[in-house]
Amino acid sequence: MSAIFELDATTRKDVGKGASRRLRRDENLVPAIIYGAEQPAQSVTLPHKEVVKALQHEAFYSHILTLKVDNKAEKVVLKDLQRHPVKPIIMHMDFQRVSNTQKLHMHIPVHFVNEEKAPGVTQGGIIAHSMKELEVVCLPADLPEFIEVDMGAIELNQSVHLSEIKAPKGVEFVAVLHGDDPTLASIHMPKEEIEEEPVVEEAEGEEAEAAAEGEKQVSSDDANAQDESKKDKSED
Repeated sequence: MSAIFELDATTRKDVGKGASRRLRRDENLVPAIIYGAEQPAQSVTLPHKEVVKALQHEAFYSHILTLKVDNKAEKVVLKDLQRHPVKPIIMHMDFQRVSNTQKLHMHIPVHFVNEEKAPGVTQGGIIAHSMKELEVVCLPADLPEFIEVDMGAIELNQSVHLSEIKAPKGVEFVAVLHGDDPTLASIHMPKEEIEEEPVVEEAEGEEAEAAAEGEKQVSSDDANAQDESKKDKSED
C-alpha cells in the first residue's frame, strides 16, 4: 500500500454526551472508540485538525491505519464516521483493531480506467457508474487500496458486471459470495430532449375565444329577455 496514515490519539477518561460536546467545543478534539481483536473497547480522542486533513485522502477510508494511543501503536481500520449535519465538524469515529489472522469486511473504492478509450464513448455514448465502492472480505495483508475496472473495450449499450472483474489475490467480493452480480457501469447514448409544442398559449387562446363567445351569448340572452319584458308590458 502506497499511503501510510498515522494519527495521535489520547485515552479519554470523561465519557457521555456532555463530555463529548466539551471536547469538540473547547479542545477541538474528536471523540472516538477503538474495539475488536478480543480486547476491551477503548475511548480516545484525536485532534480535529489532523482528522480533517487525513479524511481528504480517499485511501484513508480503506487503509490500515496506525493510531498512536498514548505513544502505543494500534493497527486499526475506520468503520464508522459521524459528521455534523450542517457544520464542518467530525462528531465521532469508530475504529476496529486489526488482527493478522482475522478477515476484514471493508468497502473499497472502485477506480474506472480507460473510459475515454471505450468504443461506446468514441461513438458518442456516455458512461453511467452504478457503483462507486465494493464490499470485500480479506485478511489485512491482502487489503487492496482500490478495485480497478477497465472500460477500454466496452461497446455502446454494453455493461460491466462484477462477475467480469477479477478479484485481487486473497480478496473476495461479498456480493459474489451472496450470489449477486451487480452492474458496475454501462454505456448508452444520451437521451434526446424532445421540445414540447407551445400548446399552453394555444389553449389559452381557445379559452379566451370560448369566453368571448359565452359573453356574446349572455348579452344576446339579456337582450331577448328585455324585449320579452317590454312586449309583456305593452300587452298589459
